[in-house]
Amino acid sequence: MKTAILPQVRVEPELRAAAESVLREGESLSTFVEATVRSAIEYRHAQAAFHARGEAAWQEFQRTGKSLPANQVVGELREMLDDKRRQLQARAVSSK
Repeated sequence: MKTAILPQVRVEPELRAAAESVLREGESLSTFVEATVRSAIEYRHAQAAFHARGEAAWQEFQRTGKSLPANQVVGELREMLDDKRRQLQARAVSSK
């Protein structure tokens, strides 16, 4: 597989110094920039999917007039959050 090069970006010396100051041991500025770009792309994909789901829900509501009460939605979100917290806590305990 061929590789490609991202365009060079001119930045102020302070920004470059700030980026270099957070590099981990053995990490280069290039690998940091690549990881950051990958992370930003993943975030943008997630953001676009979120907006698409919201738009689809809005269109469905406009078509049917049916919706869920806010307290039900908030309750379900709290349950999801609590489940995720339990998973993360269990993972943290098992990794010790």
